[in-house]
Amino acid sequence: MKEQLRVTIIQADLIWEDKNANLKNFEKKISKISQTDLIVLPEMFTTGFTMNPKPLAETMDGKTVKWMLQIASEKKCLLLGSAIIEEDNKYYNRLIAAFPDGSIQFYDKKHLFTLANEHHTYTAGTQQLLIEYQGWRIFPLICYDLRFPVWARNTENYDLLIYIASWPKPRIFAWDTLLKARAIENMAYTIGVNRVGIDANDFEYSGHSIVLDAYGADLITTNENQEQISSTILDKINLNKVREKLPFLNDKDDFKLL
Repeated sequence: MKEQLRVTIIQADLIWEDKNANLKNFEKKISKISQTDLIVLPEMFTTGFTMNPKPLAETMDGKTVKWMLQIASEKKCLLLGSAIIEEDNKYYNRLIAAFPDGSIQFYDKKHLFTLANEHHTYTAGTQQLLIEYQGWRIFPLICYDLRFPVWARNTENYDLLIYIASWPKPRIFAWDTLLKARAIENMAYTIGVNRVGIDANDFEYSGHSIVLDAYGADLITTNENQEQISSTILDKINLNKVREKLPFLNDKDDFKLL
């Protein structure tokens, strides 16, 4: 068990529907990271947020997952990012957790973005994922999930909530505000990793990737519209002190997701 967890976020531009180029770019960026316990990449980091899965989808034995496992092994860290996965003739926006020991866990995006017809292209997930890593409980979600607080409610006593995203610039105020709300209401460290740049649909992404403490205070902020790699240390003792001082989670509503 580690009382301190070093986390690294990568805010990056993505090359539209070019998996090889994106993997190459992220490999260069990750090579600059000297030591970390966790690296978080944006949503659909190999393709951009595309509704064209047929020529781009991979299996869990495909190149992207193998690449993630190789990076996790080389860097001795947990690596998170989402990609297009095909399974049983269905497409998923799947968050993949690659562990340094060669194991994999995954989460399929629950709330599909109807404004982009994501619900007509991909299949929604039904199960949450709670990652146990080095004594930390990590709860990862994807983009549009951010707008639905019940799905993120801290009923499992997680320590770290993570959102990976392709969140467009016109609604970036909502991204900023909701991330702080999720951190405060769940009394947890919270990470949001968003992309930058302009995609093939002319949607602009301004970043605003961030790491927050359980009070909702900034630990990392990123430069708008710029690629950036940033790291910080999360402290379990400090988190527990906050929860002991302000035991709000003890008063949470009791409910069951159907």
